Amino acid sequence: MSEPPITLEEAARRLGVHYMTAYRYVRTGRLPATKAGGIWRVDPGDVRRLGRPRTTPSGRASRRRDYPRRLARRLVVGDEPGAWTVLQDALAAGMPAEELYLDLIAPALTAIGDDWAAGTVSIAQEHQASAVVLRLIGRLGPLFRRRGRTRGTVVLGAPPGDHHGIPSALVADLLRARGFSVIDLGSDTPAASFTDAAEHAERLVAVGIAATRTGNDGGIRSAVAAVRDQGLAPIVLGGAAVPTPARARQLGADHHSASASEALELFDQLAQQRNRPGRGQPA
Repeated sequence: MSEPPITLEEAARRLGVHYMTAYRYVRTGRLPATKAGGIWRVDPGDVRRLGRPRTTPSGRASRRRDYPRRLARRLVVGDEPGAWTVLQDALAAGMPAEELYLDLIAPALTAIGDDWAAGTVSIAQEHQASAVVLRLIGRLGPLFRRRGRTRGTVVLGAPPGDHHGIPSALVADLLRARGFSVIDLGSDTPAASFTDAAEHAERLVAVGIAATRTGNDGGIRSAVAAVRDQGLAPIVLGGAAVPTPARARQLGADHHSASASEALELFDQLAQQRNRPGRGQPA
């Protein structure tokens, strides 16, 4: 009796790779998959046949797993040179730039947030870590530049009252690596700024709003409504303050992303739809 299909997330776990790596296998035809209800499904047999795409010596694998912990330790003490050394070590060991964000910086920040919630990291240390990360992202930006005609523009930012700019900064660079032009408005963006940026964007694909602050429904709704009232583009809403698609729809958005990986896939799909022949866009 054959096994039932599994999600792409589970396939990535079994392969020992990041979700976006598994998604690239699907896009390039290495891993057959079907999509139903917005979710990729994979035959477990195809996963076994693909096998683990790369093997590494146990020492190197151990160091790879240790990178987020090492980075978190440097961040909470405000050691920017030390944090930069961890990132450089990871790059030198062969970690792609995209995984540097998704598999190193993001987990390190999650660990710091968990430690803050547990009372082992102070709010000052968390803010210090965030400030260092923003500077590191600025230094890493050139790794994500791609030459040539862009696939269109994505406008990103946090809604009014939300002072977390890291999520949009991370996604902005990852989108640039995929050929998008990105306008990142950063944290605490006035609703009018979303519409102004969207109105002046060349070949606008979507507006993404990263909402991490809970209890800020008013700020989120104002940003969403400002874009929706102008009918400018699809609105993608995600972040810790918006945990489900139903919540995103309740706040007025067209789409929901539960993670940076999902956001990247969603913007890919929206760009394909925008540029599809017969929709008034170039083929």
